[in-house]
Amino acid sequence: MMRKIPGNSFAATLVVVTSLLSSCGRIEHTTNTPAPTPETAAQSTPVSSPLTGFAKDLQYVKNGRFSHIWVFSRKDGKPLDKDDSAFLRTNAPQVVDWVITDEGKRVIAGTNFNLEEGNLGLLKKRFNAEDYAGK
Repeated sequence: MMRKIPGNSFAATLVVVTSLLSSCGRIEHTTNTPAPTPETAAQSTPVSSPLTGFAKDLQYVKNGRFSHIWVFSRKDGKPLDKDDSAFLRTNAPQVVDWVITDEGKRVIAGTNFNLEEGNLGLLKKRFNAEDYAGK
């Protein structure tokens, strides 16, 4: 048995369905907090200065995800020369990344090899050696 839908009910149903479909995807979120002004945004956002010098170079080596990071410098505080560089490369061949920093006075070494199992003792006789793995 078939029931006949009166014209007004059909029209009302059509209006309800159309309004439901037209509102899909339009979700508006309202909050009770005012929109930030440039003054309040500047107050709430911490300003960090970009890294420079040694800190920037150290971060570069840290981004290499090395398990060991060493910083070498001459004991007399002078810039490293070509003989110093050759000595470091010869006696620490496991180092993957060398970054000269502080106007040539220090070099940052990144490696996954524990230099203490290698020639670190020999390197420490000639250079100051600082372990930066945990810093």
